[in-house]
Amino acid sequence: MTKPLFIRRASQLATLKGSSQKPLAGDQMKDLRIVEGGSLWIEDGVIISVGADEELAAKHRSQLQNAELIDADGCLVTPGLVDPHTHLVFAGTREDEFDMRLNGATYMEIMNSGGGIYATTKATQEASEELLYKESAARLDQFLLQGVTTVEAKSGYGLNLETELKQLRVAQRLQNEHAVDLVSTFMGAHAIPREYKENPDAFVDLIIHEMIPKVAELGLAEFNDVFCEHGVFTPAQSKRILEAGLDHGLHPKIHADEIEPYEGAELAAEVGAVSADHLLKASDKGIKRMAEKGVIATLLPGTAFFLMAESANGRKMIDTGVPVALSTDCNPGSSPTLSQQLIMNLGCVKMGMTPAEVLAAATINAAHAIKRGHLVGSLEEGKQADVVIFDLPNYKRLQYQYGVNHVKRVIKKGRTVVHQGRLV
Repeated sequence: MTKPLFIRRASQLATLKGSSQKPLAGDQMKDLRIVEGGSLWIEDGVIISVGADEELAAKHRSQLQNAELIDADGCLVTPGLVDPHTHLVFAGTREDEFDMRLNGATYMEIMNSGGGIYATTKATQEASEELLYKESAARLDQFLLQGVTTVEAKSGYGLNLETELKQLRVAQRLQNEHAVDLVSTFMGAHAIPREYKENPDAFVDLIIHEMIPKVAELGLAEFNDVFCEHGVFTPAQSKRILEAGLDHGLHPKIHADEIEPYEGAELAAEVGAVSADHLLKASDKGIKRMAEKGVIATLLPGTAFFLMAESANGRKMIDTGVPVALSTDCNPGSSPTLSQQLIMNLGCVKMGMTPAEVLAAATINAAHAIKRGHLVGSLEEGKQADVVIFDLPNYKRLQYQYGVNHVKRVIKKGRTVVHQGRLV
């Protein structure tokens, strides 16, 4: 048994208490349940008490002498950040495509000419499992240094069963060996391989009848995702893939309405998706349906920023009652960032969200977007002790001063894993 941990006298303790059962929506996203001068008592990696410092000191007086004390005076203390949409496991980089876009090429033009997802697929297919593990672990280190303690990781750079399984095995190994918790998503339906361009339904059949059953049999993923977009998978094909995943116990997610309106948001509501992601071009009807069905909108402002596109209308979605989460969409082509803090800044300046809303979106709502809201995403009694101490006096400063890593300390399952800018 380890020593109890007592985090004391935070300038602001953003607890987000009361949100473990379902994501926050509407005005709820502005209520961070802040305790001024708040403290946390942690035992064996679990939060035992949350509240005012004097109250907790009195409650645990008999244990104080043996506890590890962390003075958070002048600091903001929040739940560990959660990133619910990444393509973490990949090989290669695509900086040449960045230069091409700056010279006028579009994302889909690059992809259709053999670049984009296809370029990363080739590099990932050729990479050894050990290389993928090493490079992905290095990315996870950077996530942790930025205050992210839970990450979703998709496959999708295989487009064949062998490589998809390779990506998922790497994610599983990282979950077992790295401090960051990983949640795996199968995304064999990320693109149509060039050899199936004339017969995409044959590739859909391959995903449904071979890939999904094997992934489920091996227990390598919890979620099943599809890129529903013109020129990729149609709404009808996407529905077949998502329903096949459900038949094998994989929860549906969907890349929806990113480049043009394509009824992806409507499909997400129809199939009961946990989340619909991107949504730059989602229709008003689709947004309304998502609100009615409680589908989480996982928004990726870093992708729009990097592609020099207009961001999703996060303000409209929140005002319509859709629970909103935020993510980096970490990937080598359209969002090569590892900073959830930057994404939170972009949520404010590019999507009209408030500082309180983006903090809720990057913690508890992000946790619910990967079915972890009962475990992480808020600071409540009985939950896993994933905590970030920011060297800032309040949560508004976190969004105001952008482009800086404000993390002072990261605590994962009650143990310090980052301190003063270094992994411990």
